[in-house]
Amino acid sequence: MAANELVILGGGESGVGAALLAQAKGIAVFLSDGGKLKDSYRTTLQNAGISFEEGQHTESRILAAAEVVKSPGIPATVPLVQKLHAKMTPVISEIEFAARYTRATLIGITGSNGKTTTTLLTYHLLKAAGLNVGLAGNIGDSFAAQVIVDQFAYYVLELSSFQLDDMYSTHLDVMVLLNITPDHLDRYGYVFQNYVDSKFRILQNALPDDPFIYFAENQPILDELAKRNPDVMRLPISLETQPDVGGYLSDGVLTATQNGQTFAVAQAKTTLTGPHNAINSLAAVLVAQAIGVTNDAIAEGLQTFTNAPHRMEPVGTINDVRFINDSKATNVDSVFYALSSMNAPTVWIAGGLDKGNDYSQLDEVVKHKVKALVCLGADNHKLMDYFRSTIPSICETQDVNEAVRMSLDLAQPGEVVLLSPACASFDLFKGYEDRGRQFKEAVTGMMNYK
Repeated sequence: MAANELVILGGGESGVGAALLAQAKGIAVFLSDGGKLKDSYRTTLQNAGISFEEGQHTESRILAAAEVVKSPGIPATVPLVQKLHAKMTPVISEIEFAARYTRATLIGITGSNGKTTTTLLTYHLLKAAGLNVGLAGNIGDSFAAQVIVDQFAYYVLELSSFQLDDMYSTHLDVMVLLNITPDHLDRYGYVFQNYVDSKFRILQNALPDDPFIYFAENQPILDELAKRNPDVMRLPISLETQPDVGGYLSDGVLTATQNGQTFAVAQAKTTLTGPHNAINSLAAVLVAQAIGVTNDAIAEGLQTFTNAPHRMEPVGTINDVRFINDSKATNVDSVFYALSSMNAPTVWIAGGLDKGNDYSQLDEVVKHKVKALVCLGADNHKLMDYFRSTIPSICETQDVNEAVRMSLDLAQPGEVVLLSPACASFDLFKGYEDRGRQFKEAVTGMMNYK
């Protein structure tokens, strides 16, 4: 065991990337994963000659670490992490570690909902404008692995609350906070304020001239800004009143203003629809303006953007019934936006691993949009009990193919089947991507059968 060893806890994309960066910087490194590594990650570590273990944690070696880079998937409450904190051993995220070794401009984007779409759109706007930009964080390739070469002038980072929790010194040059709604409360002691505090860590090293882009109609953000009053350049986004600087949606037109630059475009001329995507689009445009992208380049980028899979993704039509895959909607707020954008009676497929959901936010939109609910989860009683008096037709299954068949039976021509689960996927699937992929395969199989 090397002195002053860096230990990586978790051998996923971020952990393996951090190990490779540590080795490249001449740091003695050891990776430990309590589960089984993916074959590709194991091979990468072996080829690099990096010391690692899987299927166990050698506690004595981990507790002797000079510093630990922890996977965002490992809660701070697990006993091993608690012992590290008790020893005052620094426990940081891959983002924090990698940021030490880059000179690039860092754009951080967080929020309970919309951060993947906003991150991808921001990246697309900068890249389409010809900027040398990388994509990392909670999406794409490891930030740490990319920093080894450090070839990009800009990085657009999608940041989850779990990543922010283990960031301390990282300075983000541009910060985006889209919204804060109850999510992941199981990781925060079921105390919403703890989750709010986590999201606001995005501002922890902000300087007075750093742009801070946020949605002005999100009450938890407004309440927290009133308490903290951070010294930062505020760029609010509103769907109600036009700010002097910031973003605004009015009569279907997106307008963004800062530094004497005003950009305006009809939302219908972009590839993203709905009020929630107006917020996402305005956030991305404000970032692009802050970086110096021209109006012409922004307009072109908005017209050529393609969103990520599993986010309001059309997957096929059977008997004039449209099927939409929104598997990435793992919380209630995401489902609210998805259902709000439906323009036909909807058969809603929902369910999975409940994270302490409060479904009352959906009462009105469900009443006006949803004709039937298909519960797809190992335990559906909470969903079924809550909506039993609201939705006339409710059924349940643990099989995605059966869920598609049930939905098709319940829908009429011209109607919609929407997979928007409001829950995590790990009860029946490997992740939301696996859930979405299996849903798409089930729809395709049904199309071929029909």
